[in-house]
Amino acid sequence: MTLPASEVVAHEATPVGEVEPEGAKVAGRSPTQLAIARFRKDKLSMVALGICAFYIISAILAPILDKFGVLTPNDFHQDLLNISLGGIPEGAMGGASWSHPLGVVPGTGNDLLSRLMLGITWSLGIALTGTIFTLVLGAIFGIVSGFSGGWVDAIIGRLIDLTLSFPQTLMLLALYGAALIFLTENLHIGNRDLASAVFVIGILSAFGWPPVARVVRGQVLSLREREYVEAARLFGASRFRIYFKEILPNLWAPLLVYFTLLLPAYVSAEAAFSFLGVGVKPPTPTLGNILADSVSYSTADPSFFFFPGFLIAIIVISFNLLGDGLRDALDPKSGR
Repeated sequence: MTLPASEVVAHEATPVGEVEPEGAKVAGRSPTQLAIARFRKDKLSMVALGICAFYIISAILAPILDKFGVLTPNDFHQDLLNISLGGIPEGAMGGASWSHPLGVVPGTGNDLLSRLMLGITWSLGIALTGTIFTLVLGAIFGIVSGFSGGWVDAIIGRLIDLTLSFPQTLMLLALYGAALIFLTENLHIGNRDLASAVFVIGILSAFGWPPVARVVRGQVLSLREREYVEAARLFGASRFRIYFKEILPNLWAPLLVYFTLLLPAYVSAEAAFSFLGVGVKPPTPTLGNILADSVSYSTADPSFFFFPGFLIAIIVISFNLLGDGLRDALDPKSGR
């Protein structure tokens, strides 16, 4: 008797010459379980997952530790600086010690480890929020475009082309001042750092959704011909239900992979924007503005330049490796 596909045997093969025990259970595994099993076999992706989890936990704990005084990002330690050398920290590795494991910031004497941990919170917060908004916009436009077709598809396609043609960096620099005034005065966002973060998130989302929409549209073009979509149409389901109840749940795999690729890209983008003078300003730390401040001391205090750059590099590499591992696990036909 042939077993249904849902009851495929999922146990190790019985060695030659041995009889399988009577009453051995037949266990089936869902596609999700198979994907998890494939992902767990990829050691490099598992290491990347651990590093990403460490950064996320650090980002969550940093504000709590700052509130209870464990982290001291804004405390000045002028006694650890050599004033005659322009405020360079005394000692090797930026004045590293048990009290300041990564040393102190030149010129101010702030604890570098505390500022980097809070910088991870701000940078990952901006990148995560921007990634979520980008995926939401891309998924909505891609689903509507791919399912509707016709003039709707044509209009969204031209909108994607128009958005991709705009110079993102120039728009960011040109609109920064006016946007801050609008956010602080019209929307009453009193915190300038929060207003800057909202502006950066808006720019990342507004210019980042077109590639996601194109990928989603390609998937929807095949999904809309499936039997369950036709059945929903015959039963009179609304377009809203078809979009978000029938089609969207089948797009989680490419959206999940895109999430792991967009997040590190937005971390790098935040660092680039801070380097250009756009974004959250000191004394509020982000990885971007810490790295921008460290450029002036790259020769006098190399460790101050190295640590934020190293953190950004590890975040980007880890999330990219995680995305590659998820892609291979969810689509076993794709080669690395």
